[in-house]
Amino acid sequence: MMNSFLENTAKDILAIYPFLKDLVIVLPNRRAGLFFTKHLGNLIDKPQWLPEVKTVEDIFYGYAGARPADNLTLIFELYKVYKSLHPDPENFDKFYYWGEMILKDFNDVDQFMVNAEKLYHHLSEIKEFETDLSYLTESQVQLIKEFWKSFEKQDKGHQEKFLHFWQMLIALYSNFKARLNESRMAYSGMLYRQVVENLARIKRPDKQYIFIGFNAFTKTEELLLKHFISQFGAKVYWDVDKYYLNDKIQEAGLFFRDYVKDPIFGPTFPEFLPANIGKKRARIKTYSIPLKVNQANLVGELLNSISPEEKMEETVVVLPDEQLLFPVLHTLPHGIDKVNVTMGYPVKNAPVYAFLEAVLDMQQYIKAEETKTLYYHKPLIDLLTSVYLKNSNEAFVNKLLIDIQESNMVYVSQERLHEGGPFFKLIFHKLSLTELFPYLGNLIKALAEQQKEEPLQRSYLFQTFKQLNRLQAILDNQDEVQVNMDFFLSLFRKIFREVKLPFEGEPLEGLQVMGVLETRNLDFRRVIICNMNEESFPPAGKLNSMIPFNLRRAFNLPVQEQNDAIYAYTFYRLLHSAEEVHMIYTTAADQGKAGERSRYVHQIMEEMDLPEEDKNEEVIYVPVDLTSAREISIPKSPEIMIQLERYVVKGELAHTTAFSPSALNLWLDCRLKFYMKYIAGIVEKEEVNEEVDPAVFGNLAHLSLEKLYGGYMERKKRTVIHKEDFKELTSYVFPSIEKAIREQYHLEEHVEVKLNGQLAIARDVLQKYILGVLKIDEDTAPFEIISLEAQKRYKTSMAINTASGNVEVAVGGIIDRVDKVGDIIRLIDYKSGIDTKNFPDIASLFDRESNKRNKAAMQTLLYGFLYQATFPDNSLRLKPAIFNLREIFKDDFNPYLHHKPEQYKPSMELEDYMEFHGEFVLGLKGLLEEIFDPKVPFDQTAKIEKCKSCSFSEICGR
Repeated sequence: MMNSFLENTAKDILAIYPFLKDLVIVLPNRRAGLFFTKHLGNLIDKPQWLPEVKTVEDIFYGYAGARPADNLTLIFELYKVYKSLHPDPENFDKFYYWGEMILKDFNDVDQFMVNAEKLYHHLSEIKEFETDLSYLTESQVQLIKEFWKSFEKQDKGHQEKFLHFWQMLIALYSNFKARLNESRMAYSGMLYRQVVENLARIKRPDKQYIFIGFNAFTKTEELLLKHFISQFGAKVYWDVDKYYLNDKIQEAGLFFRDYVKDPIFGPTFPEFLPANIGKKRARIKTYSIPLKVNQANLVGELLNSISPEEKMEETVVVLPDEQLLFPVLHTLPHGIDKVNVTMGYPVKNAPVYAFLEAVLDMQQYIKAEETKTLYYHKPLIDLLTSVYLKNSNEAFVNKLLIDIQESNMVYVSQERLHEGGPFFKLIFHKLSLTELFPYLGNLIKALAEQQKEEPLQRSYLFQTFKQLNRLQAILDNQDEVQVNMDFFLSLFRKIFREVKLPFEGEPLEGLQVMGVLETRNLDFRRVIICNMNEESFPPAGKLNSMIPFNLRRAFNLPVQEQNDAIYAYTFYRLLHSAEEVHMIYTTAADQGKAGERSRYVHQIMEEMDLPEEDKNEEVIYVPVDLTSAREISIPKSPEIMIQLERYVVKGELAHTTAFSPSALNLWLDCRLKFYMKYIAGIVEKEEVNEEVDPAVFGNLAHLSLEKLYGGYMERKKRTVIHKEDFKELTSYVFPSIEKAIREQYHLEEHVEVKLNGQLAIARDVLQKYILGVLKIDEDTAPFEIISLEAQKRYKTSMAINTASGNVEVAVGGIIDRVDKVGDIIRLIDYKSGIDTKNFPDIASLFDRESNKRNKAAMQTLLYGFLYQATFPDNSLRLKPAIFNLREIFKDDFNPYLHHKPEQYKPSMELEDYMEFHGEFVLGLKGLLEEIFDPKVPFDQTAKIEKCKSCSFSEICGR
């Protein structure tokens, strides 16, 4: 039968005290009290009144006649005192962090009965410590001298600042306590100290007090227990094991070794100490696992191996990291129908809290323009993609998200958002300070109504609503603290950082899932501990305190050593009755630190005489494909060949999908990318682009020149541009750019264009470039504009041989500008980047293996092919040209292609596309036949450098 400390204690008490109603049982926490009561109920054989079961906290607050105020109220009160003492106080938002630390220190000072005046004695009177040391022990004197020595090394400015702060702390401590006394408020240490300072006034209780299962006392708790033992005959049952008490290097027995020597505590220890750990060797198994979340799967497997006949309440899963709670719950075997969760889950990790925080955060990004309220797209998109807004009106959300992307909407108007319905009207409006609490209250109620079928989410919302009401009540009473939106958001985050959702369950039945400290005094047959990593169990060693380590130790305030001892005891306490222990740690780095297994694992391996199979930890592998990504090659299936048929001319050419210059260049660059884009139809992710990147800038340049020349021709009712036209054309540059911006950003005609900084700069740069183009065009004038980008799409067909026979395939493209200068037809392509104009020969343009394949030359020569096919009777020369905007101000700027067949010979300007027409047609025909060749698969490019900027690289593993 499993050994149980609480059950054994209950048996002993029943044997000594037959009338339980005459007893007061004091335990470290209510959970232990609940289990103790259960054991008593199972042991008694006749009806009788159960004893009072209390915590030591209940006793203190009972004698004090008060309970502590909440921390936020106390920090506000502390801030008021701080402001009255400090000549240049910080605002509350900055003080909050220090306020938490100072309040904790004050609590420690009172809990450990420290002389606050001596502790906080300002450093300008160091000599007093050296001359009047009668009240200090020799070790205290040495520790303080060490501290002063290190302090003296600081520069004078730091010393004076430090001295001033320490001088204020004693006044802050005394004035704060005086203010709390006047207001009838207190913090817990203050109440504990009041009780201990008045122990002599406590009347002898009419019931027998029995203290059970304590380990580490504060000074006030120690003095209270000693008083009850020496004056009232209280009994103590220690939950201890000889294994760590008698071993001086075992930190788990640190406190017990002091207590057993104490003249009052010592006699309360049993004559024969229990030796459960050494006598009953548990089967101990250690597991290393790569990732933190993988532990949940392992826990599920371990639980699945438990026999159905076993009592699940004798198994505990200990979670040092509360974030593992839900992963563990989700991987529990189906056979486990009862689970008791004895730990709080942080509300800050709940989706509803994240949504509320995002709603408040969005307020900082609202832009007011005259009568309009505008919402910035980035936080807005995060909100729109949340489940809460989608549940309210999914069709509206989806449509709005598409519109934001397609229209590149940097800001969205409140009116547009309100079209989503009542829930959207509730969320989207600019808040004033007076609206904050009603707004959040109504929002939480609306969310709760939406989450009727989600009890856990409603529990989070209820907890959040409670905390908001508490925060409002506290802020309503704080006249001295100025509240603004930033302050409220900061305070909102700080408060909810600490709030936890307490889980309600039946702790006496089913699988037990607990935090580390919740396991005190409880015994389990099977123990599964997750996160057995250093800095998790035990937690990272840090005591946030304004009081330096040496002073804390000198005045017997707790330091990390005591904290470590508490956690060590909690760990070894789990081994008292365990028959099976599973310890899981992770090897993955977390926050820049390598996953290191807990010192407790090392200790057990070294200390205990474990069998070899228990000393060897089991490494749990998560399947990971460590081989390099396989080459992807997609064969042309009959289904794919059918998709290619849409490029084949079967009826009217105008209705046939045509291969564009971009598609043909893409086939030559990477056949797999061609497949993804033009066969599979995978669309590259579109995002709202606030920055004027090269693609946006290029679009604006094209549009501006199109608007400029197109508008001018329409006004003049002619297509020929003369030299004398350029003075007037120059005056239309700015309006043309404005029109281009409207079209690019989908702005309505009447909407005033208000440009952000980047776009305003881009507009000015564009103006400079377009004036540069006009200067080149003026030197070329007169010329006749045949077509502009938006006016005509050139399309033709080409006969090719395929496995199915001869077919006509459509090829087409949009030429930025076609004009006629004398007897030359120019085919102009505007480019915002830089391109080389040289190409060695036509074959190189179709050679995918060439590192210098000139894609721009290929595109403009294809324009020559399209133009000649569209106008077969044309006898004028066709001259491809590339206007690179970034080069137009160079003295030697030349937009025309150059044929350079040999490396060391000068290039020759291409005067007429028709000189290369026959060779180009052959190359194009071969390319199209390759696309339609069922034996040529869609495979990856061999040139890895092309993958660096490819938007599909993650899909193909490059």
